[in-house]
Amino acid sequence: MVTNDRARTQRATTAATPAERDRPLILDELSDHLEQFRVLGDSDQDATDKILGDLGASGKVEEQMVAELATTETLAHPDRFADAHAIAMHALEVLSRNGSKAPSQLKASFLTGAAKPLVQQVTTYIVRSHQSHVITSIRDLYSRRIAWAPVGNPARIALVRARIDAERATATYKQKTGGIPTVLAGGAAVSSVAQVARSGASAAAGSRVGVIVAVIATFMLLAGASWIILQGAAVARRRIRLTMDKPLGALWETIGSCGRPPRDSAGSFAVIAIALTAVGWIIIPLGALLVFTVF
Repeated sequence: MVTNDRARTQRATTAATPAERDRPLILDELSDHLEQFRVLGDSDQDATDKILGDLGASGKVEEQMVAELATTETLAHPDRFADAHAIAMHALEVLSRNGSKAPSQLKASFLTGAAKPLVQQVTTYIVRSHQSHVITSIRDLYSRRIAWAPVGNPARIALVRARIDAERATATYKQKTGGIPTVLAGGAAVSSVAQVARSGASAAAGSRVGVIVAVIATFMLLAGASWIILQGAAVARRRIRLTMDKPLGALWETIGSCGRPPRDSAGSFAVIAIALTAVGWIIIPLGALLVFTVF
């Protein structure tokens, strides 16, 4: 069977015409385009645009993709990669050990005792989800870069060693986040508000005073939830910025052509907090309208 397959392959090669054998490979054509793109850079924009057009690129994102395709260096700064990797891993350890601790100070001191555990829960979720995202992103980035690194390249060896480090550390950073994800945070708050509103409506039983009390209670609940979420997000963002932002930026810089470092979800939580505050302010005029039109 092997002999027959080999014979068919030889006949097919022999049957190819000289023109077909001499035709440039797609690989050669693509390599030429990318080499021209690397050489030209910004020196000849018209020629660069033509190359981008030949490759089917149109727009800033597509141009960035071609620029990354044209990259031939496995690491942008191979001599500094080991240092950047070590600093990033060290920073991740420090964040994991300290990032979920209770906030040292809250602006509203009279609420500190009651609010601190809730604020800490929000902070813990953001920090732990971020450290899990970071170690996974680092591990996967190393794996993808190794896949196209030339065999025998010293940079490949450095990446393999770093990939082993990241793989070994991954399980230690995959901790339970505690609390709830950002997608559910708003829903949980709205559900609680709806429950309070229903209870208030039942207690009101047609009373103007009851409606006013229900509206005020709902507003206070929303304002309190918004404050807790916003404080927790602020604490988490401050600690992540202190420990991880620059080390990750340095690591991504030494690797090169790999996009932006992973970002935390503190901004998403802040948006939820602002949305809850907005809902609270909307409830007040609606409650006033209900009081003065129905009763």
